[in-house]
Amino acid sequence: MIKKLWDKFHEIIMYLIFGVLTTVVSWVTYALFTMVIPTISFWGITIDLTTTSNVLSWICAVVFAYITNKLWVFESKSWRPSIAFKEFWLFVSSRLVTGVIEWVGLPLLIKFGFDQAIFGIEGMLAKILVSVIVVILNYVFSKLFIFKNKKKKTE
Repeated sequence: MIKKLWDKFHEIIMYLIFGVLTTVVSWVTYALFTMVIPTISFWGITIDLTTTSNVLSWICAVVFAYITNKLWVFESKSWRPSIAFKEFWLFVSSRLVTGVIEWVGLPLLIKFGFDQAIFGIEGMLAKILVSVIVVILNYVFSKLFIFKNKKKKTE
């Protein structure tokens, strides 16, 4: 019975496991970057340490997610440059799209009344809802548009 469930939900289970690990990568690299990167100033513009750390941790998380999704979630085995580059470009693009959805969706949900506090944090219901939407969209984009040729080409 467990084998049947694993066979049926293997891809989703692996997606969730690596999603959690991607979050860990994001949080750990953010913490590390905030410890080692100074505040950056140029041309009279100061870039906040947290902004720089957040962007760099996002990049680390996306690269980690791409590799793990490619290899172990959607099992796209080809490393031919034309295929890998296309997958990577589509992966990053889709993550940028869902990032914008999260960035815009959170205040929109709050405006529409999903501003309830959870664990004493205002707007947490909206944050949870938008996160669920983003996770689902990331999975759909990866499955339907990015790694759609899984297991067909094994170079």
